[in-house]
Amino acid sequence: MLLGIYRQILLKRRRGQLTSLHPKCLAAFRPTSVNLGGLLWKTPWKLSITRKANARARLKKVDAVIETVRASGIQCSALEKALQLPKEHEMDPKDKYTVFSATSRGYRKGIHKVPKWTRLTLRVNPKGF
Repeated sequence: MLLGIYRQILLKRRRGQLTSLHPKCLAAFRPTSVNLGGLLWKTPWKLSITRKANARARLKKVDAVIETVRASGIQCSALEKALQLPKEHEMDPKDKYTVFSATSRGYRKGIHKVPKWTRLTLRVNPKGF
């Protein structure tokens, strides 16, 4: 709606129908200054104890679902891939809470820095990292 109003103002100005326009009239359409900006949601640099516990619980729930599907006798390629993944108790803490990142110092970054990390399978990392 606002862009439509802004477009109408610009068209009137081009046609000469609008001769004087106060700068404050277009203040709503100006981008914000960079030095006044910043992220609204700050991401902490490390996971808190409760977020780590929630991540472990989520891994255990996924393991339980995989085991239930395996016990039901259903066979599919997705299940075969899921059975190759390490279980939560088999994973190192390093693999539970961090993922490989080629751009990060030390080639690791916190798992919570990955977009939508709660919905992704991030159990396997390259060997040696």
